[in-house]
Formats: sequence, structure tokens, C-alpha cells
Amino acid sequence: MSEHDVRLTVNGARQRGRVESRTNLADFLREDLGLTGTHLACEHGVCGACTVLVDGRAVRACLMLAVQADGTEVTTVEGIAAPDGTLSPVQQAFMECHGLQCGFCTPGFVVTVTAFLEANPDPTEAEIREGIAGNLCRCTGYQGIVEAVKLAATRLREGVDA
Repeated sequence: MSEHDVRLTVNGARQRGRVESRTNLADFLREDLGLTGTHLACEHGVCGACTVLVDGRAVRACLMLAVQADGTEVTTVEGIAAPDGTLSPVQQAFMECHGLQCGFCTPGFVVTVTAFLEANPDPTEAEIREGIAGNLCRCTGYQGIVEAVKLAATRLREGVDA
């Protein structure tokens, strides 16, 4: 198998690595960069646990090859909070609205919702449910997640951090 150099910006820091052609972005982030917040579950792009932002767009890191991310800007769940560790409005809302239980799916939801609210800052409940439809949760029943998205949307529109 051939290897390739990749250079990308991850959570604001320039990174580089050497990867085999078939290494997916999730494995590169987890194994090479130690960013284990990007979870792997289905490895088929169905569950959303591995969602990251690539150039501001939510993508399934299990379906994207690391070489495809060469030259891009990637944000993982570790990059969503402020540099001082202050939670983002989305993260804070998930905590306050009990939008998490076991926490395994939470990083993917937080990243997905961050991108969703950037594109749709004032969503209806139906739009929220459609926006999170690609992320699966086995624990919450989704109501806390929907409430968290509503709260985060309100705070982001009003310019409130938390």
C-alpha cells in the first residue's frame, strides 16, 4: 500500500502526517493526532458518531479518507469549545437540557448541531429533527437533544454564550 503526506489544520493547529491510502479521517484523527472525541461506531456513515467539520461542513470522518482532507480545515468536538475550555452554546445547552446520557453519540451531535445552526439559526422543531436525523442515539429518546438545539439556537441568535 502506498503512503501519502497530509497537511491540514485541525482545531486551529497545523498538523501533518503520513498515512496509507485507505486510512480514513476518523482513524487519522484518533490514532495519529490523539483526538479521541471523534467516535467510531458503525464505520458506514450511518450513525453520525464520527461527525467532524471539514471546511465548515459536517462530514462523516469514517467515510472520508485522510488524503481527501489534505489542505482542509478540520474541527473536531475538541475544537468546538473555546480555547480556555468554556463550553460552546451548543455544548452548554446539551448539558443543561440533558441531551446526553451515555455520551457516546454526543460529540457527533454537538458537531452536527454546530454546523446546522450556522446554516439555520432559527429552526422549527421539524427542521431540528430533520437536521439531526443523520445522528443516532440509543439512550435519550431525542427530546432532550431537540430541546438543547432549541436553547442553543436561541442563545446564539441573542448572542448569549451560555
